[in-house]
Amino acid sequence: MKSTIKKIFGYSALMIGSALVAGITTYTLMEKNAVKETIVTVQQEGGYAMPTALFDNKTAQPVDLTDAAENSLHAVVHIKSTQLGKTQTVQQMPDLFDFFFGDGMGRQQQVRTQPRVGFGSGVIISKDGYIVTNNHVIEGADEIDVKLNDNREFKGRLIGTDPNTDLALVKIEGDDFPTIPIGDSEALKVGEWVLAVGNPFNLTSTVTAGIVSAKARTLGVYNGGIESFIQTDAAINQGNSGGALVNARGELVGINAVLSSPTGAYAGYGFAIPTSIMNKVVDDLKEFGTVQRAILGIRGYDLGDERTKDKDLGTVEGVYVEEVTDGSGAKAAGIESGDVIIKIAGKKVHNMAELQENIAKHRPGDEVEVTVMRSKKEKTLDVTLKNVQGNTKVVKKFDLDMLGAAFKPIDDDVKRHLGVSYGLQVTGVDKGKFADAGIKKGFVILKVNGSKIASEEDLAKVLKTANQSPERALFISGYYMSGRRANYAVDLSDGE
Repeated sequence: MKSTIKKIFGYSALMIGSALVAGITTYTLMEKNAVKETIVTVQQEGGYAMPTALFDNKTAQPVDLTDAAENSLHAVVHIKSTQLGKTQTVQQMPDLFDFFFGDGMGRQQQVRTQPRVGFGSGVIISKDGYIVTNNHVIEGADEIDVKLNDNREFKGRLIGTDPNTDLALVKIEGDDFPTIPIGDSEALKVGEWVLAVGNPFNLTSTVTAGIVSAKARTLGVYNGGIESFIQTDAAINQGNSGGALVNARGELVGINAVLSSPTGAYAGYGFAIPTSIMNKVVDDLKEFGTVQRAILGIRGYDLGDERTKDKDLGTVEGVYVEEVTDGSGAKAAGIESGDVIIKIAGKKVHNMAELQENIAKHRPGDEVEVTVMRSKKEKTLDVTLKNVQGNTKVVKKFDLDMLGAAFKPIDDDVKRHLGVSYGLQVTGVDKGKFADAGIKKGFVILKVNGSKIASEEDLAKVLKTANQSPERALFISGYYMSGRRANYAVDLSDGE
């Protein structure tokens, strides 16, 4: 009996001593590593552990996200974009009767399209009503309606768009609107808590929380556009596009843009455009109406790619330069094929997404310091950035009004007269690019830069593309009502 009691006391003393040692060791490690935050978990009925709150070890208090959420809610708006119904001419495939009794080109039918309505979110960034959203939220919209979290409604006016970054700037009239302070997305760290604020499922402003999962992500969704996404696991659903990604201090660090999901619903991955890119785009759209995009002038890919795995380049991170564009700033500065870009302005570059993000902050004419690894040695070069046209001039916003002409789709009588099935007729010419090129009233445009033109929308689309191309020209072909065929070249760069 006495032996049993001694054993019990011995085990008890051993357990108390172990607990004391473990407690002292844990306290020492926490002090040594200066751990600021940890995740507390609780056991659920299902038997799994679930994170419940973010705690500060020094105060033992949960990190409070309520202020950040409350301030953000009022500055995030609901956007309704409407494309009005339009009458379109649909060309039907020719049948046997068309070949024997018609012109063999098939019949045409006038179709009235139904209005199309889309929904998204936007972020008020200034008290006078400038709103940032995604280009895909308002693309093609004839009407833009903006609803604030307090249920006030406004008509939105489009200031400008940038499809390459999927950003757009909208203006509502008024003053003293609620805003979100703009933070530094470059200072954002992986693992940092963020809030996604938007209008999913056409609800009022909604907040979800998560962490930054990764930075400088490339998805290939913008068809060669600029991509350097912030990846987050905060729930982002349809309708969140254009909404705010906010840090725990209530600062805007990104514009929610992409949902990655095999089903179209949230599956744990969301992507936002960082404010480092947004700031430059917004400034350009305000000042010029279009983005002044600088390019370095190289083609390349990330190290670690299959094409570089067998090369000893002296570094394992950076962008391998495969080709340098003639006439570019990179060419003039002496960057060569085979170089590895490792720094921009002294800041490390790990991949192409980071390189794009850094260059996107600049305008043509800016000089940047580029560090490359060449023959396993670092070399720093000063590069004067240029635009896609190969110069440092300001690219002006170009719309149909600057052509100095009025247009209308041709009717059936004109089609039969000229033997064509489509076309856009010039109904008047004033001072402008068309008059300078010698185009007269009555001319029927069939093709511009190889694209068929049947409406003003077709012409506007080709014009926008041409204005951003190195040639900056329109090559136009068509007919006069006399049947005379004519071709014209319209120089979009004259007078700059």
